[in-house]
Amino acid sequence: MKQYDLYDCLVSLKTKIKSDTKIIPLLNGVDIYERIREVIPHGYIFPACVYVGTHIEAPGIVAQSGGSCEIVFGEDKKYGGEKPAEICRLMDKAGIRYKWSESHLEEIWNKYIFIAAYGLVTASENKTLGEVYENIELRTKVKRIMEEIIRVGQAENIVFSEDILQISLEKAKSFPYETKTSFQRDFEVPEKKDERDLFGKALLELGMKHNITIPEIEETYAKLLSIT
Repeated sequence: MKQYDLYDCLVSLKTKIKSDTKIIPLLNGVDIYERIREVIPHGYIFPACVYVGTHIEAPGIVAQSGGSCEIVFGEDKKYGGEKPAEICRLMDKAGIRYKWSESHLEEIWNKYIFIAAYGLVTASENKTLGEVYENIELRTKVKRIMEEIIRVGQAENIVFSEDILQISLEKAKSFPYETKTSFQRDFEVPEKKDERDLFGKALLELGMKHNITIPEIEETYAKLLSIT
């Protein structure tokens, strides 16, 4: 599911979660763990991200179209916990690629830098990834948003590689020119829910938490709110 359906899902699952239940959330976002813990205080939650390209072909039919197809996850922020052997055996049996990592939070933020920055700009400007990247002004806007995300991440004690900004910015070139971000596709449909809170509001709240100004994100998020 996506972030906008997370709360309702958690409420429906809450009474079924036991103290030894293990959850690996694969939603995009740097505050998914906290969102889950607000509703479900017990059980193990292993923060994670997944590198996979998918799209809905028809109701009930999800097609996988690319990506390294790997799940990266690590210990529970609250309870710690070792690599869950039974889950790993299950994924091995299913042929699912995965990696247990001590730097899983960095992996989540590294992915988020790209999807949040390009998602915000493609949606607010109604441009594809290729159109945004080839436009110097829009590419600069993406870069500034990425810089702001990195500053917020550093305040959250995330350690980024020195080249993460350039890697994230250039990643758009690895996609077909006409590619639309997932957030952009949702945003284009007026009656459809989208993840603006995940990519805009969440960062603004983290910025306020650490007293960090993030004007590019604030401006872009305000533009999104004014469109719909």
